[in-house]
Amino acid sequence: MTSHSTPRRHRALLAAGAGLAVTAALSLSGTGTASAGTADAASTTVQPAGHSFAATLNGTASFKAGSVSASCEVSASQPSAGSGNNKVPDAPGNANASGPVSSGINAPTYSDCTSSLPVDVSVTTSGTWTVSMQNGSPITASLTIPTGGFVLKSSGLANCTITAAPDGPVTFPATFTNGSGGTPSRITVADAEVAVKVTGGFGCPTAATTSVFNAVYDVTDVTDPAARITVGS
Repeated sequence: MTSHSTPRRHRALLAAGAGLAVTAALSLSGTGTASAGTADAASTTVQPAGHSFAATLNGTASFKAGSVSASCEVSASQPSAGSGNNKVPDAPGNANASGPVSSGINAPTYSDCTSSLPVDVSVTTSGTWTVSMQNGSPITASLTIPTGGFVLKSSGLANCTITAAPDGPVTFPATFTNGSGGTPSRITVADAEVAVKVTGGFGCPTAATTSVFNAVYDVTDVTDPAARITVGS
């Protein structure tokens, strides 16, 4: 299991930050039980087979838990040496005749986050997350956070611990857009709800059980920067 810790001067609102999650990226609905694939789903092919990819935040990732909200300016999931994550499956695994195609991804990191009260914050992400792509109109995606795969701790004015996917893996929906021209392929997360558990004292939104997450990630081909990661039939 790989972990990433990013100390930051944030605000207590970061309870909402437990949402990524992703991540990045991009899980992504209700308590996180939605799935991109169904028994009669269309065929899906992700190209190029075997290529590694990165997901990099485009703009701002925002989180909201209860009355508290936070935003982060930097987030990414990158391939790493010795890991099979962040890779389109080799053929023929990059194609599914009646459902989605999935890949493990390294836990995304988050930094440059702000909220409402001055506190010291550390964000730790861990484990292998999963992204699944399903061809269609629109192309859909789902992101899965492993149990406890995102933990935010604040200290100072408010001492809080916010854990995403506290009781088991959480999956939430997104959409995927193939790139064209100078625009890269993208995953968009819009008002996705992710299950969280908040513990702590005064100033911590302990009644919150979900965090609403919004973000856009550029998905780029690391193996061949001139190529694009695309989803089709």
